[in-house]
Amino acid sequence: QVQLVESGGGLVQPGGSLRLSCAASGITFSLYTMGWYRQAPGKQRELVATMASGGTTNCADFVKGRFTISRDNAKATVYLQMNSLKPEDTAVYYCNAHLTSLGRSLLNYWGQGTQVTVSS
Repeated sequence: QVQLVESGGGLVQPGGSLRLSCAASGITFSLYTMGWYRQAPGKQRELVATMASGGTTNCADFVKGRFTISRDNAKATVYLQMNSLKPEDTAVYYCNAHLTSLGRSLLNYWGQGTQVTVSS
């Protein structure tokens, strides 16, 4: 059974920092592109950042210079370090595990989400 369990969300003041973690089980973690997405109320889910199995990262423009994605294959965990948080970063943050081969999507899993609220 595949599980992606996020943690680290919460309430933080503008300008503050949070570190999200996503612990995966039931998958060969090192083969997957791991990512973070977010969904604010009334908006569509959007990409925050991904890190491929080889280490290549892809980040949304709105988080460049503020958020950093990293992964620890030995712990089957992906992280999102979020600095200089803004109220507009308020959303539910979801962990994603995506397996592709030759450009074709094979398997795709989601965590249950963790709430991040940026407010004074």
